[in-house]
Amino acid sequence: MDEWEPGPTIDADLVTRSLCEVSLRLHDTATREQRDFVPLRAGTVSMYVCGATVQGVPHIGHVRSGLNYDVLRRWLAHTGHDVLLVRNVTDIDDKILRKAADAGRPWWEWAATHERAFSAAYDALGCLPASVEPRATGHITQMVELMERLVERGHAYAAGGDVYFSVRSFPEYGALSGQKVDDVAQGEGDCGDKRDPLDFTLWKGAKPGEPSWPTPWGAGRPGWHLECSAMATAYLGSEFDIHGGGLDLVFPHHENEQAQSHAAGDGFARYWLHNAWVTMGGEKMSKSLGNTLSIPAMLQRVRGVELRYYLVGPHYRSAIEYSDAALAESVSAYRRIESFVGRVAERIGTPDVAAEVPAEFAAALDDDLGTPGALAVVHNTVREGNSALDAGDRDAARAAAESVRAMTGVLGLDPLDERWAAGGSDTAAIAALGALVDDLLVKRQEARASRDFAAADEVRDRLTSAGIAVEDGPDGPTWSLKDVQ
Repeated sequence: MDEWEPGPTIDADLVTRSLCEVSLRLHDTATREQRDFVPLRAGTVSMYVCGATVQGVPHIGHVRSGLNYDVLRRWLAHTGHDVLLVRNVTDIDDKILRKAADAGRPWWEWAATHERAFSAAYDALGCLPASVEPRATGHITQMVELMERLVERGHAYAAGGDVYFSVRSFPEYGALSGQKVDDVAQGEGDCGDKRDPLDFTLWKGAKPGEPSWPTPWGAGRPGWHLECSAMATAYLGSEFDIHGGGLDLVFPHHENEQAQSHAAGDGFARYWLHNAWVTMGGEKMSKSLGNTLSIPAMLQRVRGVELRYYLVGPHYRSAIEYSDAALAESVSAYRRIESFVGRVAERIGTPDVAAEVPAEFAAALDDDLGTPGALAVVHNTVREGNSALDAGDRDAARAAAESVRAMTGVLGLDPLDERWAAGGSDTAAIAALGALVDDLLVKRQEARASRDFAAADEVRDRLTSAGIAVEDGPDGPTWSLKDVQ
């Protein structure tokens, strides 16, 4: 196989474009601009997402990535694509070994325990199951084969029991992150056997007390970057559509993935997507900063669907600066959607899911997965539906609710989805509550119309004391459960 060389993909894109209409545009980190998304194979999208390094309990910064790419997957599926999603599990890593040792527990048990915690978090927040979730430790054979190809091509070498990638042997290094070779540092510490400090580790020689696997260069364990390249191509082939992950992975992880894969002759990812961080005080949320908010703790405060709304509402490339007030605002916003759908279900009957989403909603998601714009369409439809319901226009109210269900379904937020109703009847309860509140609001409106402001204020005070916030707008009053504390 000839060595991979960068080049134009116009011909391939044109062939595929003739088979399916292109509407989705995605911001490609590699080109630093939005590009028409044209899958390698018409009708099928192959996507690899860097999953968890299972070293501890997941926090909201960890799961944001999974949620963002879950929305992308749902939108691709809605537009007729069969999506193959690979989300890996890094179950062997320096941090896992260190934390397990500190806790006096076997490394494999520590990793398995926290892998289950991540799976529970993804499920609690409504992520669809990945097509496959490969573990690094289950793919050593593929990693050895990849290293053999790199050594054979002169891009990797063994030294002191380790195997390194030779960065200067690959002229395109730095293309993804935009960095100059002489300015980068791998962050691997002092490695005296490297030929060049720029080189990064593919394979770490065995150390006493650590797990190891045999290779032609001696026993050891894989480096992080090698793992993802091997797993991505094992399931998606030498070239695939989308590689996603957090912004913090652009360098060195994804830069190194791309370099070693291209150097081995693989086309690898055609589009690179990166979501921004969740921050606190302007800093990336991380365990080392002690500013984490674990998923189990968050789910004691808000429901999974409400936390999902909070994390998918902002654009995936925009940072989320966490605050209790912002979370409370998101909870109230989602409950307004839920309340409307519940009111329609209570008064008219359970609304179906519309066959199509509004054009404005589709345009927002087609514009680099613009969830803020998409949710604006949802809320506009909710307001119109509430007005129709209050005016007695049952057909318009039902149509609005069906549209809301279609849109929120794409976002994984449909209030009537069995996932959110399982184990409880939140939506039914809100519908019942809505019927009672609506009657009180009608009395309040009648009191205001007759200028009996004392009676109107009394109704509002009763609702406020019951934990219900009332907002007066141009289309009449709307209500929601008061913000979480």
